[in-house]
Amino acid sequence: MHRSFENLWNSASPSGRTFDARMLTRLPQGVGRYLKHVIAVGTPLASAVRLRMHGQIKLKRWYPFSAEQVICWNRGFIWAAVVRMRGMQIRGSDSFVDGRGSMRWKLFGILPIISASGPDVTRSAAGRVNIESVWLPSVLCDQNVRWTESDASHPHIRFTAHSETAEIDCLIDENGKLKAVSMPRWGNPDGTAFHCVNFGGFAEKERTFGGYTIPTQLRVGWHFGGDKFESDGEFFRVTIDDAAYR
Repeated sequence: MHRSFENLWNSASPSGRTFDARMLTRLPQGVGRYLKHVIAVGTPLASAVRLRMHGQIKLKRWYPFSAEQVICWNRGFIWAAVVRMRGMQIRGSDSFVDGRGSMRWKLFGILPIISASGPDVTRSAAGRVNIESVWLPSVLCDQNVRWTESDASHPHIRFTAHSETAEIDCLIDENGKLKAVSMPRWGNPDGTAFHCVNFGGFAEKERTFGGYTIPTQLRVGWHFGGDKFESDGEFFRVTIDDAAYR
C-alpha cells in the first residue's frame, strides 16, 4: 500500500495555471465569494493534495484513528489509516484509483477482516472523491464545472468526474467560509441494497495551506440534513493536521 500511495502522489503533475480573479467573472455572487476565500490570487492550480489527519470513526462505538490521504484528481484517492480499537490496531485503506474502488482492512496489518470491491463499492468511492473536492478546490475552477445558487449563501456545484455526476450543495457564510457540504451519494449505510443517500458534513474550522483555505475540522456522515444524521448517520469526525499541494 505504501508504494501505491507514493506512486499516486508522484503521478500528479501541476496544471501550469494560477488562480486569477478574472476566473470569477460571470459567476454568481456567492460562488465568487467562496472561490476567492478558498484560493488566494496567484496560487498555482493544483491537481493533487496530500493530507495528514486524525479523528474518530464510528464502528458501533467511536474509536480514534490517524490517517494520510492522497487525492490525485485525474486518478482518484487513497485513504490509508490506523484505527485503534480496544488495544488492537486495524490497518488498511479505502481507495478509488483508475476507475476501481476497494476497501482493504487487516487486524494488526496481518489478518484480513474487510475486503470489498465491485461496482457498488466503486460507485460509492467515486462519490466520495467528488465531494472531497472541497479539499482540492482548484478543480472547481475547471470550465466544465457548472455553478448555480438559490441565494448567495447556497452555491450549488455540478460536474461529471470519475464516471459520476456530482450535485453538491454548499452553505457558506458572508465571508465565503464553507459551513456545510452535501450531495446524493451511492451507498448502503443501513445495510440494505445500495441506493443514493444524502451524504455530507458540517465544517467547523478551517486553515490555510499553500494558498488554499480548506475545512480542517468536520463532522461527516449519511442522511445529512435530517434527524437521522445526528442519531445514526454521523460516523466520521476528522481534523486535518497538514495539507500539501502539487
